[in-house]
Amino acid sequence: MTSTLARPVPEASRPAETEKPRVRPRLRALDGLRLVAALMVAAYHYGGRGGDVTTAWGSSPKTQFPTLHEYFAYGCLGVQVFFVISGFVICMSGWDRPLRSFFASRASRLLPAYWAAVLLVTAVFALPVVVHDALSPSDALVNLTMLQQPLGADRVLGVCWTLWVEIRFYALFALCVVMPGATRQRVILFCAVWTMAAAIADAADEPLLDLVLMPEYAPFFVGGIGLYLVHRDRRDAYAWGIVAVSWLVGQHHAVRDLWHAPSPDAFSHRSSFGIVLIVTLGFLAVAAIALGRLNWANWRWLTVAGALTYPFYLVHEHLGWVVIHGLHRGLGVGSAATLALTVAAMLLLAWLLNRYVEKTLAPKIRAALSRVR
Repeated sequence: MTSTLARPVPEASRPAETEKPRVRPRLRALDGLRLVAALMVAAYHYGGRGGDVTTAWGSSPKTQFPTLHEYFAYGCLGVQVFFVISGFVICMSGWDRPLRSFFASRASRLLPAYWAAVLLVTAVFALPVVVHDALSPSDALVNLTMLQQPLGADRVLGVCWTLWVEIRFYALFALCVVMPGATRQRVILFCAVWTMAAAIADAADEPLLDLVLMPEYAPFFVGGIGLYLVHRDRRDAYAWGIVAVSWLVGQHHAVRDLWHAPSPDAFSHRSSFGIVLIVTLGFLAVAAIALGRLNWANWRWLTVAGALTYPFYLVHEHLGWVVIHGLHRGLGVGSAATLALTVAAMLLLAWLLNRYVEKTLAPKIRAALSRVR
């Protein structure tokens, strides 16, 4: 493949800033995998951990789900699966897209449902009948920027820490790949440099390097990028090498961060084997999609599932606890039925947010940010 640096591209032949990226066939299996990852995280928040959810249930989820709580505890690894998917999707969406269009696409995708979720959770938590503490008006307002975590403000949404991770990934990818123009060589170099730099940052234990390079999450994003290169050319040895190294490093970080020795003081014990297995299955699932092995899963409802995933992910934790409290402690509904009804209620709320917020605001934000001035 000829390098794009071999000779300058004439100004007249460069794509216009407003040129639309090439339309690609939708990978509906990827939408379904998104929802699976979100449901994994919901299982963790509802029955796989202690903390505030214990107040919602009235007792520990160990009591509510004597057997299942040990499996629900692995649901937190849905986040790592999300990051692999994100690496794949961001590389795909940024490949033929100018920087302005890339930024408009990301902003219009993230902001409408996020703003709605922040306002909704803030309003619900301010109700006297809700058992959770409300945030100060100042902290609630700064949450609208998505910068509450680096600014040290309390979070309205418990899951928004992952958005801060995603935003830093978008920034790195935009600066290093989208702005100069995505090519195979540039993407491979980005993956190699980020992997090495993240390992150095991990060894240096320097807070600023950790903040920028995110060594514990970098291998999942890089692995997803490598899998997109595989999707473009399954015979690309460099792409497979990126995926293999990312899986090896990623499982190491997952085990180091999420494994603990069996202890009566711990909520549940995740085995090292279980953590490695779920990370591996996440990589294999995205790899199967990249290779076209799941092209048969082309049902239209998977697109709907993918559309509901983000708003569901935003609202499910804190509002889910409110629903659990009302159903289980207020109405005496059994544990299993409460769990099922809570998930159903959060999916319904996600549909409403997608239908009346995202579909209304996203096109307007995208058009406003894409307009050349």
